[in-house]
Amino acid sequence: MSGRLFIVSGPSGAGKSSLCGALLASSPNLQLSISCTTRQPRPGEVDGREYHFLSVEEFKQQADTGDFLEWANVHGNMYGTRQSDVEAIMQAGGDVLLEIDWQGAAQVAAKIPAAIRIFILPPSLEELQRRLTSRGQDSSDVVAARVAAAQAEMDHADEAHFRVVNDDFEQSLQQLQEIFQA
Repeated sequence: MSGRLFIVSGPSGAGKSSLCGALLASSPNLQLSISCTTRQPRPGEVDGREYHFLSVEEFKQQADTGDFLEWANVHGNMYGTRQSDVEAIMQAGGDVLLEIDWQGAAQVAAKIPAAIRIFILPPSLEELQRRLTSRGQDSSDVVAARVAAAQAEMDHADEAHFRVVNDDFEQSLQQLQEIFQA
């Protein structure tokens, strides 16, 4: 039996990482695909747990040989999803969760049309700005840039099979669980 592939996308601050974490904790047959990146590990990150940390040369070689289902250069670092990692989980009967941006989601869907695409939306741009500001991680200029980028990303929400507006975390998590169980 082969597993299913789920792709979750959405703008920064919409809550997709928190929702995906809770979904993974409540779904034993669901596994997160570990992406590859050329960025340096942050404190506490472990190779093979948060990311597969690759050199630029290793990443480019894998991209050139077609190893990635999707990849992109984001803010000067490369990120990608290895096809072999996804296929190994699915061939073992597990379901795979990809948490990637809308561009990566489109690349994967072109290669695996059966992939189920889910887009997480904030209740409003004002709420998104409030969430990003309350994190306390970014300057007001960075927050403004993320909100502007979010508007452009949200224009692609209709490309997904399902849209979840994350205005209430528990309700949004329940919607995600229902999509995965259907």
